[in-house]
Amino acid sequence: MSFRATVLTLYPEMFPGPLGHALAGRALASGLWALAAVQIRDFALDRHRSVDDTPAGGGPGMVMRADVLARAIDAAAPPEDPRPRLLMTPRGRPLTQARVAALAAGPGAVIVCGRFEGVDERIVAARGLEEVCVGDVVLSGGESAALLLLDACVRLIPGVMGKSESGSDESFSDGLLEYPQYTRPQSFEGMAIPEILSSGDHARIRAWRRAQAEATTRARRPDLLAAARHDGPMKEST
Repeated sequence: MSFRATVLTLYPEMFPGPLGHALAGRALASGLWALAAVQIRDFALDRHRSVDDTPAGGGPGMVMRADVLARAIDAAAPPEDPRPRLLMTPRGRPLTQARVAALAAGPGAVIVCGRFEGVDERIVAARGLEEVCVGDVVLSGGESAALLLLDACVRLIPGVMGKSESGSDESFSDGLLEYPQYTRPQSFEGMAIPEILSSGDHARIRAWRRAQAEATTRARRPDLLAAARHDGPMKEST
């Protein structure tokens, strides 16, 4: 079974968007994954197709209604659907590469894109939504976060990337940020490729890359070091 993504949104025209191009687009066209965008407004019952209302207790903005979202989710993913149900929200758990890999290895995902001030809290419990955050920022809606999540997942689906090593030898794959990369020309504006990379000594190159990854992580993301796996050298880049 291919990876199937269903996105519940007020703006289905935003999909596939960038996912219709490059690696993800070619994989979509070839059937390695499937995408459906569902208009939440289609599940409103009033003549204005209302999906939101004022927040209980007062305050600014509007909140997406639980009853409308419930009908949309139930239509898109009946109880027997094994796919996890995700809600893109800044109050969710931070998205990690490990979670992305787990999602990519599964049957897909049902993704709810919030808008306005968010969604009625009751829908989270009533439909078992996993709240996911893609960064410590607030976006206009969950659509761009859903695109990010799907891009991260799709590239890990077998057959999408050209080399099987591509997804395992990069930032976060072993708890560290990736080591620096270089290619031709040998010299660029007075800066040369590190000599060790032209040595042909693969053991020394692996050690250098590991050291560079640790130094970069220490400088930029020291929080990752505590969780880094130090159970062997990094895989050789091919």
